[in-house]
Amino acid sequence: MLPQADNTWTIFEAAHLINRAGFGGSPAAIKSLHALGRTQAVESLIAPGEPLDAFPRPAWSEREQALATFKARRDEFRAGKKAMRELTPEEAEKKKREFVKRNQQEARQQGLEAQAWWFGRMLASEAPLREKMTLFWHDHFATSIQKVKQPVLLMMQNDLFRRNALGSFKELTQAILFDPAMLLYLDAQNSKKGRPNENFAREVMELFTLGEGNYTEQDVREAARAFTGYQLDLTEGRVVHRKYQWDAGDKTIFGKTGPFDGKGAIELIFGKKEAAAFMAKKLWEFFVYEKPSAAALAALTESFQKGGFQVAPLLREIFHSKEFYSEATIRSQIKSPVQYLITLLKQLEIRKPPLGFPITGQSQLGQVLFMPPNVAGWDWGQAWINTNTLLTRYNLAGFLTKGSGSETQLTGGEKMKVPRMAATKNAGRGWQGPDYEQIAPRPLRENPGELVDSLIYRFFQSPLPSEVRASFTEYATAKKGAILTDSETAELCHLILSTPYYQLC
Repeated sequence: MLPQADNTWTIFEAAHLINRAGFGGSPAAIKSLHALGRTQAVESLIAPGEPLDAFPRPAWSEREQALATFKARRDEFRAGKKAMRELTPEEAEKKKREFVKRNQQEARQQGLEAQAWWFGRMLASEAPLREKMTLFWHDHFATSIQKVKQPVLLMMQNDLFRRNALGSFKELTQAILFDPAMLLYLDAQNSKKGRPNENFAREVMELFTLGEGNYTEQDVREAARAFTGYQLDLTEGRVVHRKYQWDAGDKTIFGKTGPFDGKGAIELIFGKKEAAAFMAKKLWEFFVYEKPSAAALAALTESFQKGGFQVAPLLREIFHSKEFYSEATIRSQIKSPVQYLITLLKQLEIRKPPLGFPITGQSQLGQVLFMPPNVAGWDWGQAWINTNTLLTRYNLAGFLTKGSGSETQLTGGEKMKVPRMAATKNAGRGWQGPDYEQIAPRPLRENPGELVDSLIYRFFQSPLPSEVRASFTEYATAKKGAILTDSETAELCHLILSTPYYQLC
């Protein structure tokens, strides 16, 4: 058991909890969480009252509609193939291109809808930890719409991650074996007796459960035989195990011999102590900081293994730990692009983002939902920040705070134009910025120092260096006439958000 936090429970600790276990929040949201006390605050995140079906999915992604689409597409393909026999080669090729193009256009549109739906859910959900764990699993069991090409399968996988977000890591790994998107992404549908494909066997050990050095190439080869015969049945929208294509012979995996199938191979994986250590470390680094101490990792590994690989109890232990609220942890983590964008919207109290903002922001910052770069997922931490992405973050903050078509001048005289929201036609046009009467009521604007302190709390929930605060106060004082206008308040907000400090949570 990790050393636990003491009985104090500050509003700054509540803010830290919602930043790490969720996507941040407004001052009012933080105040509400703080009022619960530490124990109940943690429980409200781990066991939220919001139902899984609180956000209706796009109609095309619902199971019955998806199955009907699969069937119609199959029938159309068969009919078209038959009709092509009566066409010239040129005409047949034209028909084929038209069929492919139409399906590609439909997939692109559905992909955008899927990305917007999930981003909107993360922004509005009253179960932020569940959504953050859904994002965690999406990165951990990474698959991309670019290869899978069928957004409905990514939505099915997204639902799987959400339903199992805080459940058993072992059971989720077993379920991934039968996940259509993963099957296609790792080419496992082509793995048959006599011709095993090693992709899934290798990744399930190296990236999903054990890590490098905790298995041998022989283990991979033998496990690949166990994972043969799993194929996608699109008429049912599920993966089935076809026994006639499965290698039923004995395999020796981790020194144990038997006629293992895929489920049996995964059972063997979770019989190794490294599986608990691997995931305990990854969850710690996702929610706390990189490179936990040997003592902390040993405690977490023991808890995770004894708890049957259940995620919720492990996170409860982390969120109650003394180290989670330590100086080394708070505001030490670089926000991922998705974390950055959603936190920014929440803190500016923008419930409905400008048209095109979510996908454009993700694209420009390098983390697009349903499109991780490879099977290893995204690189985190320092990889999120370079000269270009930092400037883009400042520009995106300028767009949100000041509106479309604006231009912002920062200290030093440098001018930055807000980015174009190019993902959707007419995206971003007409955006006027947030409601500054809510963020900075006019009575507050009469005193530049108090206004700056209020905004620092809103955006950082912790003090900034005195010289940084002084620069903001000086700026606000210089701009103030009788009272700071909405436009001047927007400029102040953008200045505060265009700092390296805001990139941390």
